[in-house]
Amino acid sequence: MKEKLYQSLIELTNGRWTSSLLRRFALSPASKRVIPSFAKQYKINVQEMDRPLEEYKSLHDFFTRNLMSGARQFDGDIDTIASPVDAVLEDKGFILEDATFQVKGKVYSIEEMLGGKEEAGGYIGGQYMVLYLSPSHYHRIHSPVDGKVIRKQTLGSKSYPVNRWGMTLGKSPLSKNYREITEIEYEGGRLALIKVGAMFVNTIERTHTGDTLHKGEEIGYFSFGSTVVLLFEKGRFTAASLETPAAVRTGETLGTYQ
Repeated sequence: MKEKLYQSLIELTNGRWTSSLLRRFALSPASKRVIPSFAKQYKINVQEMDRPLEEYKSLHDFFTRNLMSGARQFDGDIDTIASPVDAVLEDKGFILEDATFQVKGKVYSIEEMLGGKEEAGGYIGGQYMVLYLSPSHYHRIHSPVDGKVIRKQTLGSKSYPVNRWGMTLGKSPLSKNYREITEIEYEGGRLALIKVGAMFVNTIERTHTGDTLHKGEEIGYFSFGSTVVLLFEKGRFTAASLETPAAVRTGETLGTYQ
């Protein structure tokens, strides 16, 4: 019963008014009472959190929690791409010459996803990865490489679910939802890190300022369930041998670059 309740409230709701009400509740002190059952339902590892369960002031405060120092490790190898998030690697593959790729039976245009033909051009023939964050995951986002931010853009206004049901039945959420695009120039070329919102419009919070990024540095966080899409240029990236779907942790190597 609790599972169905949380699923309906957290993962599947995308109506404007219901999302607004849920957001208000999650930010309110009253939501503190549901934190223990939320943590238990989603089997959240409370041992790695930066503070005890009872010290979180609201469900939102708990959901955007930090971890203890050292809970996630990034290697120092210059030629590796690290996972920017704790997530499920839902899909990976190659971007076709028509600037599309397919996830859960839906065709996605990277021109639409990135906001234009010129923006998408460099990634045609390259590779993509789709990383889904459920309510159980740590929701802070970290830089996958050392590099320089060369573009930031915000697109979209929808908030369709991005869980498996939403990806299968929804209206192309990866390219229509509210999303923030960060393009990073690094030693191996250029990559696009697309942070896709899920439920509440405008709930991707930036914490990084400036243009210089270090691998493992926090760049922002999601307020609720969400997805990260990574795009890599043609011939610049070799994916690690990871099955899909597969659980990955922040800092885990997703592949290498040439």
